[in-house]
Amino acid sequence: MTTDLILGTAGHIDHGKTALIRALTGVDCDRLPEEKRRGITIDIGFAELDLDGFRLGIVDVPGHERFVRNMLAGATGMDLAMLIIAADESIKPQTREHLEILKLLDLPAGVVVLTKCDLVDSDWIDMVEAEVREFVEGTVLADAPILRVSAITGQGIAALKSALVDAARIAARRREHTSHGPFRMAIDRVFTIAGHGTVVTGSVTSGICRLGDALLVEPGEVPVRVRGLQNHDRTVDAVQRGQRAAINLVGIHHEDVRRGHELSTPGHLVPARVLTVKLSLAKSTPQPLKGRSRVRIHLGTAEILASVVLLDRDRLEPGQTAYVQLLLQEPAVSTWNQPLVVRSESPLRTLGGGRVLDPNARRLRRPDAEQLEQVALLESADPLERASAALFLADVGDWQPADLSRTAGVDDPQAAFVELRRQGKLWPVVLSPTRQVYLHTLVRERLARRVEAALAHLHSQNPLKLTIDRAAVAHGFAYLGDTPLFDAILEFLRATDRVRVTPRGIGLAGHGPKLSQNEQKSLVQLVEQYLAAGVEPPTVKEVQQQLQRNQSSVPSLIALAAADGQLVEIGAGLYLHADVERSVRARLRGPLAEGGLTVGQIRELLGTSRKFAVPICEYLDRIGFTRRAGDMRQLAESLACSPATDAGP
Repeated sequence: MTTDLILGTAGHIDHGKTALIRALTGVDCDRLPEEKRRGITIDIGFAELDLDGFRLGIVDVPGHERFVRNMLAGATGMDLAMLIIAADESIKPQTREHLEILKLLDLPAGVVVLTKCDLVDSDWIDMVEAEVREFVEGTVLADAPILRVSAITGQGIAALKSALVDAARIAARRREHTSHGPFRMAIDRVFTIAGHGTVVTGSVTSGICRLGDALLVEPGEVPVRVRGLQNHDRTVDAVQRGQRAAINLVGIHHEDVRRGHELSTPGHLVPARVLTVKLSLAKSTPQPLKGRSRVRIHLGTAEILASVVLLDRDRLEPGQTAYVQLLLQEPAVSTWNQPLVVRSESPLRTLGGGRVLDPNARRLRRPDAEQLEQVALLESADPLERASAALFLADVGDWQPADLSRTAGVDDPQAAFVELRRQGKLWPVVLSPTRQVYLHTLVRERLARRVEAALAHLHSQNPLKLTIDRAAVAHGFAYLGDTPLFDAILEFLRATDRVRVTPRGIGLAGHGPKLSQNEQKSLVQLVEQYLAAGVEPPTVKEVQQQLQRNQSSVPSLIALAAADGQLVEIGAGLYLHADVERSVRARLRGPLAEGGLTVGQIRELLGTSRKFAVPICEYLDRIGFTRRAGDMRQLAESLACSPATDAGP
């Protein structure tokens, strides 16, 4: 069985990369007329090499500093690297930058090739080899073989092929799992063929694509269909991970797709403008990276301007690593653990790079210790820990179990979802008869604490209230989007005895008003006043007039007495003392049960006027004590709970 892998070149301009590929494969990767004329590689080129069970798709990248962006586009999907250094010139500036990029891409294997060995003597080559060995220390090429080669004489070509097989075996073990899963290919070239339409090329980084497949071009979610497939100029029925592919698309004009776009299985990639990244700054970077710095991000084949937000410090020193968020100027698609390279906006130079931890991140403004801990867990070797952290950081965002493949690198996302539910880390919330979402239990607790904090603040502004109007609390949580989600958080707080929920509002458990001595005296006086008034209670204004002090506090004191169960609100601004309300129901129960009463009869039994009898009758209807039948009121068969023992109507 043949294993497909992508082999990328790296090295300074005119160090013989293209000539070496021609000696290995017989293919001249310089395809553009300007490349032929100038004798340098400007854009990426491609060739194929079959070696002992491996089919290597070779990507020839330009070595000139002006074309590093093209080199980075070609490096997408690379499985192993061939660092090429001319023996007659040794290490040059782009050799250093390309090696730094290879370090950032975290490749599993590679080889070092000294080319043009026919131009210098062996003593010189010995010195260059010693210099190169020191140069690659601390990189993936530290233990790689250094091959002495001449593309002109054929010296060392056989040994190079053998070394490439050894490196391919190492790379194949690292990349094995990406052969499965959704299809993905970053586009590095776009052109059109008369009679066929749009053709895109790239290195397949995961999955399989077959003729007739429906795919999406991202960002943009443009649906396309695969009309034709080629792998290194051969017409094929399918292309897979590790292969170079040319794909003829139906459904998109060639002017609407460009380098930087990606082809993928529908639903696999989700464009985002915020990425959470573990970023390492190269030691060679001349100055620290400060927060809000503008940089160029090379992600897949895309080059995007971005601002850097440091999450746990004010500046990132050369040689240091930190968690950052990248605020992209335009949407991009990525997956968990995808490498990226960061270059300065101007002048152009490689600053560092890292790995995507959260490809669809929410902004973390002034993240706390818990959030930073969860970001760190996205690096865990345990896929279940990564899945849990990804769902925590999703916060209240909508997600599906299948997303864990993209956001946490989980091979079996459904199994991870089931296990997290079993462990009690996911909390189901029913938003509608047909829609249910899951929140991480840590997110539930954070939301619960926010509600408690909001209540505490509102209590401080309304010190005489036992409860706060529900709408006033909910207003601060409109960002949740779904009212049932806020309701579910309230129910969680109520079930855990952290808040009181009444028809009048919401209050913190254990919260009590802070009354002065005068206010306490006024509260006792007005409650006694309502008791003395019986079934003909005073209005709020009348109570204020009768009190000699704290008149402005009367409405709050009355509301407090009602919330405490001492008063019962029978109508807008009309209250009965709780003992009086119980007495009214006791006096009317018998006559109502015997056949019913009219309002006039109730007025006579209570010894009051129609002014008070009508609101009392309407109140009794409202609480379910009576049932109206024409002009008569009868005792209801199913009696409501007494307001004297409940929170109120």
